[in-house]
Amino acid sequence: MDDISEGSEYAEHITAGDLRLLATVMQSTPVPEALPQMLADPRVFEAIFGPDATGSRDAVLASPFLAFAVAVHRAVADLATVGYVTERSQARQRVPVFDAPDLRDFLGSAARRLFLTELLTSFTRVASGRYRVSVGGQTRTRRFSELDPVHLAGLLDAVPEESRPGIYRRLGDVSLFLSGVFPDYVATRAFGPVSAARLLRAAHVPALERERLTAAPDIELLENLGARWYRSAFALAPVRTSRLAVVAEVADRFRQARRVLNHVADRYLMGPDNPWFIAPGR
Repeated sequence: MDDISEGSEYAEHITAGDLRLLATVMQSTPVPEALPQMLADPRVFEAIFGPDATGSRDAVLASPFLAFAVAVHRAVADLATVGYVTERSQARQRVPVFDAPDLRDFLGSAARRLFLTELLTSFTRVASGRYRVSVGGQTRTRRFSELDPVHLAGLLDAVPEESRPGIYRRLGDVSLFLSGVFPDYVATRAFGPVSAARLLRAAHVPALERERLTAAPDIELLENLGARWYRSAFALAPVRTSRLAVVAEVADRFRQARRVLNHVADRYLMGPDNPWFIAPGR
């Protein structure tokens, strides 16, 4: 993906407020081909995330998409020279993991950077609702939320076959989002054995592996399920677009994607005044 096509992809999401912010900070017109360089520019990062940005006019102008794009591009600079990145091994505990070269390689793809930016943006508004299923000859109403993989997986039994690739894609998304942005929640209270078993059955995990994963840490469970669901979305899609090809790439590099999101969320997105996301379980 060259700068022109990459910039055009970002331009589809950039708001008028974003354009004004970029023009002000960079003192130049933000044409599409210049967007990749602008997103990586330290001046833009400071305008949105710097110590003087809170409550500033520039920060208010930034859309979530622009903020996430800048944060993902900042991660490229963060990882350029380090040998390790910390990981939450348990709730509120961090250990060094020497996988920075793999994370750098993951972020070396413009398509994967855009994928992570769009993923984060998609969870600033979480869809929820009700649907009907037939159980034992009776119609029942069930609820779902995009932040609840267990109930979201229930939709697989309620939608027509042609709609299942979209459900599988969103199941992969929520697995990556929860394990990447809210690993403490996943590690402490996401799934019990019954919920884990339901998810594994919905993903058609073989019985022997299902037994192992039911007892595995929930982060490992979501890594496995998320990769499976992304592969299912790709395999069952009637048309395989270039965007969907990136989903298949992320399926094969799911842990790297999760670790990049851990870094971005810890450094830039989460905190006591987190304005971006509703915490799961609320």
